[in-house]
Amino acid sequence: MWLALGASAVYAQSAAPTAAAPQANAPASSASPGNAAQQQSVLHWLERLHMATRNRSYTGTFVFSNGTEIASSKIWHVCDGRQQLERIEALTGAPRITMRRNDEVAIFFPVQKLVHKDRRDALRQFPDWLRPTNPRIDSFYSVRVVGSERVAGLEATVVDFVAADGLRFGYRVWSEQRTGLMLKMQTRSPQGRVLEQVAFTELQLDAPVRLELLARQFEQTNGYRIVHSVQRPSTALDQRWRMRHDVPGFQPMVFNLRQDPNAAPIAQWVFSDGLASVSLFIETFNPQRHTRESVQAEGATHSLTRRVGDHWVTAMGEVPPETLLLHIQALERLR
Repeated sequence: MWLALGASAVYAQSAAPTAAAPQANAPASSASPGNAAQQQSVLHWLERLHMATRNRSYTGTFVFSNGTEIASSKIWHVCDGRQQLERIEALTGAPRITMRRNDEVAIFFPVQKLVHKDRRDALRQFPDWLRPTNPRIDSFYSVRVVGSERVAGLEATVVDFVAADGLRFGYRVWSEQRTGLMLKMQTRSPQGRVLEQVAFTELQLDAPVRLELLARQFEQTNGYRIVHSVQRPSTALDQRWRMRHDVPGFQPMVFNLRQDPNAAPIAQWVFSDGLASVSLFIETFNPQRHTRESVQAEGATHSLTRRVGDHWVTAMGEVPPETLLLHIQALERLR
């Protein structure tokens, strides 16, 4: 998935609506509210956050936490407006280096001398939010500037993205005032509880990161065993699936088939409302493996499994479990 935000998005090779509670947008500490000119649209802020990583290089250290896990990583990022390269080195846990070139991802495991190569399915990755794809996103989120704070020694504007219903979480974002770069982000429950957080602890903007050096590192696989993700694009219709009705705000994005030579293929259908995303993993039901339906949670990421006819469906995303259930209930096999 991704579907978790931050470096874990790459590492993982991851009901009636209710109004969001006011507590979710408690003012930031030592902050003063923005004036009317600052209260821009959701699309405006997402575009600003997205463009902040273009034509800019930086290095820094960021920390991800979700209540049960704390992980830190070092990042080197460079973009010339056309090509974007990135190196993320895990500073905690097993040694691991994630290299990204545009939508190509290579994860190096130095101890095992192993490289996993794949395409990035995540819709966003800290500190970059991809260009918003849902023009109706303002129907499902509102935005409010709540003040300013310092993060990693830099002045940031604090912005709340408030969910319009109970089908999605809210977000609080710290955007560097000069460049717009995201310095910190929290995923928040409707009650205002922080479910996940990712933040820079130190950051050097406009650092002398060389694009050609990162490009060489991406290709340096001598002595490593390379494992390629075996997947091919498809469509829900070709695989005889459809949604009986939409889950409010969530649009179908991509449909891929992941093929393991030793197992039946697994289909992945991705939906997004422009911020949150949901993946449906669909495989043939196996009574020996698929023994119990379940709901699990880790930080903001929930997963839910259900049997749908002759298939087993795992829904996963940074959304409430009710949203996952609505996706599964809407899923229908075509004859």
